[in-house]
Amino acid sequence: MATPARKIELEVTTPGEVEIHTEREFDAPRNFVWRAHLEAELLSRWWGRGNPLSIDQLEPHSGGHWQFTEQHEGGSAAFSGRFREITPETRIVQTFGWEGMRGHEIVNDTTFEDLPEGRTKIHTTSQFHTREERDAMLDAGMPQGQSLSYQALDEVLESMKP
Repeated sequence: MATPARKIELEVTTPGEVEIHTEREFDAPRNFVWRAHLEAELLSRWWGRGNPLSIDQLEPHSGGHWQFTEQHEGGSAAFSGRFREITPETRIVQTFGWEGMRGHEIVNDTTFEDLPEGRTKIHTTSQFHTREERDAMLDAGMPQGQSLSYQALDEVLESMKP
């Protein structure tokens, strides 16, 4: 008898004045979760809350640029940044800019943790310049958008299984 899938929720905390920390578990091995973060074909299927996403630029190496455009009800939104560090299957550090908050680029530090039973946990710390910027991102719906994206990622990861 197969083990039933576990209910997975995004955990969001604000451990410091200018940080947001999120954690989420996935029912997939770390290499699948890693690939889904850096391979354009997989990334385009989940990153924008599951909405149509064009990968305008993706250079997954230290110093490389990334730029995505999400199509959603009512229009589109552009996001961009630069990879600062990529440690295979372990860590991605990148800047993140959203056209809705121009001039307020943040740094996301994401780690990928192996868990028992072929599961993976993602930890992301987002570093802002000020508390006001952090709170504006929370008020703009960042946790809800990230949660929807991770639900779409669950579907992508399921499709990768043999």
